[in-house]
Amino acid sequence: MPKATTSAGLKPASKSTGSRSSRTKASTAASSSTKKKSRRKATGTVSADMLHEMEIVEVWTLYQAGPTDLIRNFLIENYLPLVRYTAERMHTRLPSEVDVEDLMSSGLFGLMDAIDAFDLSRGVKFETYCTQRIRGAIFDELRAMDWVPRLVRSRTAKVEKARRSLEMQNGRRATEDEICQKLDVDKNEFGKLSRDSRPVGVVSLNRKWFETDSNKDVREIDVVKDTRQENPVTQLQRDDLKLLMTKGLSRAERLIIILYYYEEMTMKEIGITLDLSESRVSQMHSSILARLKAQMQHRTKEF
Repeated sequence: MPKATTSAGLKPASKSTGSRSSRTKASTAASSSTKKKSRRKATGTVSADMLHEMEIVEVWTLYQAGPTDLIRNFLIENYLPLVRYTAERMHTRLPSEVDVEDLMSSGLFGLMDAIDAFDLSRGVKFETYCTQRIRGAIFDELRAMDWVPRLVRSRTAKVEKARRSLEMQNGRRATEDEICQKLDVDKNEFGKLSRDSRPVGVVSLNRKWFETDSNKDVREIDVVKDTRQENPVTQLQRDDLKLLMTKGLSRAERLIIILYYYEEMTMKEIGITLDLSESRVSQMHSSILARLKAQMQHRTKEF
């Protein structure tokens, strides 16, 4: 019997001990929170270390009660990964010449505007509200960077949509008459739409042209044709032809051929250069052509 009494007497003691420990933890947390609040009231300001210890809802409440640059910068740093995430997602659907860092810079302005305009009393999560503001700021910057007007872009999308629809329906390339009928426009209006849908584009020469098996990718600058550069084969053929034509001619005759056909000078200008009359230059030119014609007839077998 004493043992039963003793064990029965120990059980209430353990419950009392557990309840006391839980009350002690609760009172400790409450006293810690009270100390933080009293410390904020005592100092009148909030430090960066105190902001890191607080819940984000408390930070928002404190910011909307009295906005300061310190709290605003803390909120910007806290939600900066959201800007990077949104910018990287939008960058996957944009050309490669658009830098993701530029998108992040634009999205940062949207984040700051969202922090200033956010209303905590509406019960909306800031992440949901902020994402739309960040996307809007990035889209505004992309439109500002685009030198083609939005009307031209919309017309281009309208024509391309009709073209793709007809090609998928008929299984072949769409004609202009079919596109006109699809868009319900006449020939003149379609011509205007076509001109607007093919504006001069600006591309980066460092953009990747296509991938290769090697480590070095082929860029735009590697495949762009330089029309000002003369073909070396053509230049070599011209030099050989010049040597063949002037072979066996005197110095004055050689100069007449070179200045007239290669330098594109007139008979009068050649005469002034060689101190000859224009008629004499013309006479020598006719004589040279006759001799060259006879030489070329003998060389036809070589060609």
